Amino acid sequence: WYKTQENMLLVISMQGGKCRNQSSLVRLTGTKYSCGGGGCGACTVMVSRYNSTTKAIHHYPATACLVPICSLYGAAVTTVEGVGSIKTRIHPVQERLAKCHGTQCGFCSPGMVMSIYTLLRNHPEPAPEQITKALGVERNLCHCTGYRPIVESGKTFCVESTVCELKGSGKCCMDQEDGSLVNRWEKMCTKLYDEDEFQPLDPSQEPIFPPELIRMAEDPNKRRLTFQGERTTWITPATLNDLLELKANFPKAPLVMGNTELGPSIKFKNEFHPVFISPLGLPELHFVNTTDDGVTIGAGYTLLKHLRTLAGAQIRNMAPAPSFHHTSHLSLIPLNGPFLERSPEADLKSEEIVSSVYIPYSTQWHFVFGLRMAQRQENAFAIVNAGMSVKFEDGTNTIKKLQMFYGSVGPTTVSASQTCKQLIGRQWDDQMLSDACRWVLDEIYIPPAAEGGMVEYRRTLIISLLFKFYLKVRRGLNQMDPQKFPDIPEKFMSALEDFPIETPQGIQMFQCVDPHQPPQDPVGHPVMHQSAIKHTTGEAVYIDDMPCIDQELFLAPITSTRAHAKIISIDISEALALPGVVDVITAEDVPGDNNYQGEIFYAQNEVICVGQIVGTVAADTYAHAREAAKKVKIAYEDIEPRIITIEQALKHNSFLFDEKKIEQGNVEQAFKYVDQIIEGEVHVEGQEHFYMETSSILALPKEEDKEMVLHLGTQYPTRVQEYVAAALNVPRNRIACRMKRTGGAFGGKVAKPAVLGAVSAVAANKTGRPIRFILERGDDMLITAGRHPLLGKYKIGFMNNGVIKAADVEYYVNGGCTPDESEMVVEFIVLKSENAYYIPNFRCRGRACKTNLPSNTAFRGFGFPQGTVVVEAYITAVASQCNLPPEEVKEINMYKRISKTAFKQTFNPEPLRRCWKECLEKSSFYTRKLAAEEFNKKNYWKKRGLAIVPMKFCIGIPTAYYNQAATLVHIYLDGSVLVTHGGCELGQGLYTKMIQVRSVSVFSNIEEYACYIQLNNFFLRNAITLNAQNACQTLMARLHPIIRKNPKGKWEDWIAKAFEKSISLSATGYFKGYQTNMDWEKGEGNAYPYYVYGAACSEVEVNCLTGAHKLLRTDIFMDAAFSINPALDIGQVEGAFIQGMGFYTIEELKYSPEGVLYSRSPDDYKIPTVTEIPEEFYVTLVRSQNPIGLGEAGMFLGSSVLFAIYDAVAAARRERGLAKTFVLSSPATPEMIRMTCVDQFTDMIPRDDPSTFTPWSIRVS
Repeated sequence: WYKTQENMLLVISMQGGKCRNQSSLVRLTGTKYSCGGGGCGACTVMVSRYNSTTKAIHHYPATACLVPICSLYGAAVTTVEGVGSIKTRIHPVQERLAKCHGTQCGFCSPGMVMSIYTLLRNHPEPAPEQITKALGVERNLCHCTGYRPIVESGKTFCVESTVCELKGSGKCCMDQEDGSLVNRWEKMCTKLYDEDEFQPLDPSQEPIFPPELIRMAEDPNKRRLTFQGERTTWITPATLNDLLELKANFPKAPLVMGNTELGPSIKFKNEFHPVFISPLGLPELHFVNTTDDGVTIGAGYTLLKHLRTLAGAQIRNMAPAPSFHHTSHLSLIPLNGPFLERSPEADLKSEEIVSSVYIPYSTQWHFVFGLRMAQRQENAFAIVNAGMSVKFEDGTNTIKKLQMFYGSVGPTTVSASQTCKQLIGRQWDDQMLSDACRWVLDEIYIPPAAEGGMVEYRRTLIISLLFKFYLKVRRGLNQMDPQKFPDIPEKFMSALEDFPIETPQGIQMFQCVDPHQPPQDPVGHPVMHQSAIKHTTGEAVYIDDMPCIDQELFLAPITSTRAHAKIISIDISEALALPGVVDVITAEDVPGDNNYQGEIFYAQNEVICVGQIVGTVAADTYAHAREAAKKVKIAYEDIEPRIITIEQALKHNSFLFDEKKIEQGNVEQAFKYVDQIIEGEVHVEGQEHFYMETSSILALPKEEDKEMVLHLGTQYPTRVQEYVAAALNVPRNRIACRMKRTGGAFGGKVAKPAVLGAVSAVAANKTGRPIRFILERGDDMLITAGRHPLLGKYKIGFMNNGVIKAADVEYYVNGGCTPDESEMVVEFIVLKSENAYYIPNFRCRGRACKTNLPSNTAFRGFGFPQGTVVVEAYITAVASQCNLPPEEVKEINMYKRISKTAFKQTFNPEPLRRCWKECLEKSSFYTRKLAAEEFNKKNYWKKRGLAIVPMKFCIGIPTAYYNQAATLVHIYLDGSVLVTHGGCELGQGLYTKMIQVRSVSVFSNIEEYACYIQLNNFFLRNAITLNAQNACQTLMARLHPIIRKNPKGKWEDWIAKAFEKSISLSATGYFKGYQTNMDWEKGEGNAYPYYVYGAACSEVEVNCLTGAHKLLRTDIFMDAAFSINPALDIGQVEGAFIQGMGFYTIEELKYSPEGVLYSRSPDDYKIPTVTEIPEEFYVTLVRSQNPIGLGEAGMFLGSSVLFAIYDAVAAARRERGLAKTFVLSSPATPEMIRMTCVDQFTDMIPRDDPSTFTPWSIRVS
């Protein structure tokens, strides 16, 4: 907050009320804080401004975490609370997002609502592509749902039909016909919600723009605004001359418009500026003038938006050498090489500003293009981008003027000026291209250790983008004079265009409920998530939404900057001297165990990874705590060895546990009698959980008996209780954990909250005050780590017909510096290492490597997504060696009858075979594969690939006592019900399913239902649901005599009568657990209670020139027994698939050779956005007799995208005459794809001897 000169008030309209100064406390918790850098969209709000010139009101979405409050003077800000509320009236946007099942954990939902709401305020009847753009381009991230239902909720506002039609016939492509597979088995449904329930959207009922703000905007006597803070001053000039005067007085003050670059620099890079100048709203900077010669755009105008809305070839071909009008004395600065390279003589003087940009129209023989390649299609910094312009002598292809600029290849934009000079006068032909590629590589040198890494890839992109520019110009010349200038080869045409952004569509199929089922029975129906409306209104309470508590302190971590070092000293004096700081907590303050079960709470004497917590600072505000944490000085002395990678761990024999092994048959003997043997390695890198709500804890010390209550988001409250009790040296019964919900987890909140809970509890114990510990996104990514990177080595013996006779597989995972869940992850990898295939002679071994990285932990799929990629990789390699399609080799080796696994557990693969067969048939796999082959023949630079993968996923845990669960059900005298259980609501809909099961059990007419979380079990979801049913049935049996005597009575009457009769209205449901076991000495056991089966087919298109890919279609068939709630289960399958797809393609963690994690924000780490999901997405739940557990299993099916990419790359390599067998490790990033599609450009780039430099980043698998 700032005070203004002359006691002026900071006027911002919010939800119809005004927040005028710091004396008004506005508590609006609906807008969520997630990344802090404008990269995730969780904090999206709508900002509305009135333009006094056009008399128009403009609404636009903004990320609240980056918008300076001083920049909002005169603006109306609408948060999710201003859109609708369960206390008043929910808005149609909120209702439809909830009823279309577009929420799971719910943390991103308010941001989604605001993006769609803002779009509707500007376009009440949007086109489907506008919905996709609003969610994708505006940076709304979700790691739960897979986006499909979110987009679908937005599409309900579109006028056009969103129903998939088959070839224009108006029929659904999934309509059931007599004799179809589905029809033979059971009737299927596709409707997950009822549109008739939706409120209509009435734009006339939206809040009006505050008239007071219109009067302010039209006030002719505008004056300078000055906001004075403790350390900084914010000044908003009234006129252009006022701005120039301020710039002269404060030449080093930055100009702030959108704050998208300056904001993150201040927050994350510790930049400081005493004065800010914000010319936001100056009419002299906000205009667009179009003349016969070109376009002049005010420097304050949103350029990108303008260019996207302008039509016409003259704009698409506009010159990239425009001029800046800079104002001091009005003059022109050419936007050329010296300016872009920040040459001092061409740069702005400190007192100058840019007032406008003039872009001249191109002439007839002038071609201009912008080119870029990024990790993700939208909202990603360019890996390399380029602007290129060529002007020819009239009527010829003789180069008269050429300009080439490259970005992201150096500290500034780089001009290939020498190359351009050499090419003047040359013909635009293939020889010119060849020379240009060689010369530009000589001129633009990227050092081998350059920041950002990907050096060889970036070198390749320099000339790949040049080649693309060459083709575009060739094509343009041909269109101008086809007789004089030959066209480019037909096979090259596809290289010209980037992948379009399409609005996803698809169908979700599930078994209809029995028509004889009672209408009040909700089981089997797609019931909305119990908290969905609260998610979309922002009224679902998460940890940081909880009100401040008296004397509450905020905690900020002090983390190690060395991977392995001795702590020489810790100097906290400067930190303690800062205002607001109460204490600094270190290992010396831990009253109990500081090293519990191998997990270290506060580093003591030495640090064993970068990011290890050395101490914490407790202060009255988070800003004070964070600033003080930076002032703590730690002296280190490095210790050898420093082990970062699996390779280094193997060299030093550094392991966390003994080897796990299973074996059947005689592997060595079998190798002697096979036709072929192949050996290989597969690297699978790690994955960040990127839950939207970072790790959050509120620790409340009690005044007596050393009690403490912790409110936190966790998947394992029992472990938190155990670790906190150990750290405080108190009995566990003194520690209570409260977990209502959490904003995503994916395994990342199984073990890590126990350590973080102990850290915060120690701080609360020392200070005697409540502690709020909310990790920043960067700290969360650094401290909590993620999925285990894996190295898989295989030796496979097989016959020429594709039958695999022997397999010897070794797995190594990078466990990090402490045990965490690594042993269990390795066990799961080994036990699930067959996937769906029977290999008579099979051996698998696994070990967890101990390294100096933060400990990797549980993650969705628990090792299966990494380990099984190795299986599919060697199956694909066998197919390649046998010249057989991969799907044929998979079917040959797939389990076909009741069998035993390699660890001697019997199972029936019939559901597996069924899912596989349905997937092949319903996806039209063979027809589409032929179409892809035809496409590949006609296109050299783009290739399509298809892959289908089967899945046999084990559910449960090999240790029996982990599978137990208990539930306590109370009926109160008013008839309401309380269920106490150990389940954790993570977005998977646990409470919703419990309500459904409870309703059908006994309480079908109860509407009031409350859930309270206790500490009694692990995380077996379906067991908890069954417990609730069991307890309800017990209660029903007790109530039965009373109901029989008064069958027409009300529920409340029955309960009252039962109480009078002294009938207990409490009951427990207890599930002893599946009696699983595993004997690792014998390598056998009944390890898992049941299996979930599935199959997925994906089709991709790959750009071999850049490495980009587009997911065209995915079909998933998942064994789901009889789904309690198809909407929730399909949501779990879709969300897991998209998360898996991201893991196998674009999600890339980068580490320095010293063990420093570079990827600490959505800018550095790219999860899928709405633009990455399949253009066509079909999901079918196949009925079987199995129990269910879909959220974990679906993750691996994302590998169908990885192997479809492999298929497309293989097609490119075959055409280029390259080796048919190759390694495509995970993730298949654009870099991996491009460099595997070897061609003349990859062969042309310079290569460096790895022994001569230290790379910027390394692979840790």
